[in-house]
Amino acid sequence: MEETQNTTPEVQPIETPVEAVVVQDATQPNAAPRGRGGDRRRRGARQGGNRARPERKSEFDQSLINIRRVARVVAGGRRFSFSVAIIIGNKKGKVGVGLGKAGDTTLAIDKAVRNAKKNMITVQLTKDNSIRHDVSAKYTASVVNLMPAPGRGLVAGSSVRPTLELAGITNTVAKIHSGSKNGLNNARAAIEALKKLKA
Repeated sequence: MEETQNTTPEVQPIETPVEAVVVQDATQPNAAPRGRGGDRRRRGARQGGNRARPERKSEFDQSLINIRRVARVVAGGRRFSFSVAIIIGNKKGKVGVGLGKAGDTTLAIDKAVRNAKKNMITVQLTKDNSIRHDVSAKYTASVVNLMPAPGRGLVAGSSVRPTLELAGITNTVAKIHSGSKNGLNNARAAIEALKKLKA
């Protein structure tokens, strides 16, 4: 009986040739190796990186009076948007009231801030950050009276208080002589009163 011979050839290991090793070019000492990481690094260097730049802070503080959803009736139905009333000021004598409308709240606030900057006034303050004399003004149904009150701080209500605070006014008493609950009209009445101040 013949013996079965194993005819399976022996597997010999394949040696890697020396030429297959990647050698970095000597003429480019800082070149990044090829591959996904190197390409990403080079791409980031070309685009200047993805670092977020710090936003410049505005010199004006702001106070939101109200934000409402309003509707406009068109042929196809109703279209909704947002209405924002805002007060801005630097607490050093500059103050303004603005109104903005847009389909998005962020855009509406930006529009209101631009409108307030456009309608900004400068108030002449005394040494103790008060007003020089009594003044009164009327805007639509809102009537506001401002009176200097040394040592009392700021006494005001509704949207008149943030208007005077952002103007930097203290030691003043504000009275609203009307039954109007409209914050925008009260703030604009306070602005009209501040316009009447004499230097």
